[in-house]
Amino acid sequence: MITRIRPFLICVLAVVCLGSPSQAAPRAEHVFVISFDQAAPAGINRANMPLFKAMAAEGAHTWEAYTIVPSITLPSHVSMLTGVGIQKHQILWNEWDETRPKLAVPTIFHLAKAKGLSTAMIAAKNKFRTFEQAGGLDTFLIPEDAKAKDIGAAVADLLKTKQPNLIFIHFADPDTTGHQYGVDSAEKMQALADCDQALGVIRAAIAAAGIADKSVMILTADHGGHDRPAAEIAERIKRGQPPSPGTHGLPDSSDVIIPWIAWGKGVKPGFTVTAPVVQYDTAATALWLLDVPVPESFWGRPVVSAFE
Repeated sequence: MITRIRPFLICVLAVVCLGSPSQAAPRAEHVFVISFDQAAPAGINRANMPLFKAMAAEGAHTWEAYTIVPSITLPSHVSMLTGVGIQKHQILWNEWDETRPKLAVPTIFHLAKAKGLSTAMIAAKNKFRTFEQAGGLDTFLIPEDAKAKDIGAAVADLLKTKQPNLIFIHFADPDTTGHQYGVDSAEKMQALADCDQALGVIRAAIAAAGIADKSVMILTADHGGHDRPAAEIAERIKRGQPPSPGTHGLPDSSDVIIPWIAWGKGVKPGFTVTAPVVQYDTAATALWLLDVPVPESFWGRPVVSAFE
């Protein structure tokens, strides 16, 4: 009897050991999602951003990804980090207000935490407290002076002591200058260049932490932007409002077309992503890289073509 059972048990154990999902290794141990606020591909092309452009050329990229409509900061970032559209997540506003309903759908941070992974967010606008309120973050930080250099320094400081599995980083400079001076202004171009320098600080910090060969960086944006017509600016001044020549939120290509770049471990080198990429695909891709199951409720799908 024993001799008959033993071969059966050996076969069962072999199947379990070979086929258990728990044995799957993540494609990356660390995923960095980095958002450049109001960074349309056209603006990036004009700006002095050698590192961003080099990472796009070296990694996998598309300059024709799409954000959601309306193309505004908070709803777009919620889609980026929850994998669903605005109709599902219902964050319709664009400011931090603790009296508003909490985010009712899980973020990628919740899902990563449920898998035992560590999470962090370093952002430059108070409205990102929406994610702190929602939970799932081990580290949440808005630097006191949240310029690009301060964001880069904060990330570098964090990586000296912690190496989160999933970290979201937000640069606000292009958006604040774009609104104030115009989307094609010299000030906006300088803001993009400042972000590129901060990106270099982050790259160096990842290398110094010894995790470069275990990491994937996803570079993207929440939306683009356009300049208001002169008549609209004049009307705003007449009403006592700031001229705010740069704006966004329309379904036009200048507002909704965004970059999407993957760079790092397992990324196809010099690859152009031709399949459509939508804002909420970033969430699915980050989870897929970390071997966290992508919920069926997600609208987004991993951009698998970008990886080997």
